[in-house]
Amino acid sequence: MPRRKSKKRPCRICRKWFTPDPRIGDRQKTCGDHECMRKWHTRKCAEWNRNNRKCAQESYLHDKLAQAAQGESDEPKKASAAATTSIAPVSTAHAASFPQLPRCLVQEVIGAQQLVIMEYIARQLFRAVQEVINRQVSKNTRDSTRLPRKSC
Repeated sequence: MPRRKSKKRPCRICRKWFTPDPRIGDRQKTCGDHECMRKWHTRKCAEWNRNNRKCAQESYLHDKLAQAAQGESDEPKKASAAATTSIAPVSTAHAASFPQLPRCLVQEVIGAQQLVIMEYIARQLFRAVQEVINRQVSKNTRDSTRLPRKSC
C-alpha cells in the first residue's frame, strides 16, 4: 500500500509554504528551518511548563533537596569547602527587596535541606501574595475609571 503524499502547508512560525518530509508527514509543523524549529520547540516547552506547573515545581524541589543532601554528606569530609560549595539560593523575582542573611551561617544552624524547604515555601507564599495584590490593583483601577451616578 503506497504512502499518502502530504499536502503543502504553511509553517506555523514563518508562514512560508512547505512540503512536509514524507517520514514525518502530518506531524511536521514547521518548514524545517533551524530558526523555525527552535522557536516551535520553545513555544511547545513553554506550553508544557504552563500545563504541568506542579510537575516542574516538584522536580525542582526534589533536585534542590538532593543537591542539599549531597552537600551535607560532603560536609564532614571538607568542612571549609562546604561553605563555598553550598547550594545556590532560590531566585525570586524581587530578590533585592529581601534582607540578605549570610547563607552559610543559616545553613550551619538549621541544615541545608531545611533551608531549601524554607526558601521554597517563602517563594510560594511570595508568589501567592503578589497574585492577590495584582488582582486587587486591577479591580481598583477598573472601579476608579467609572464615574459615580448623579443622585437626583
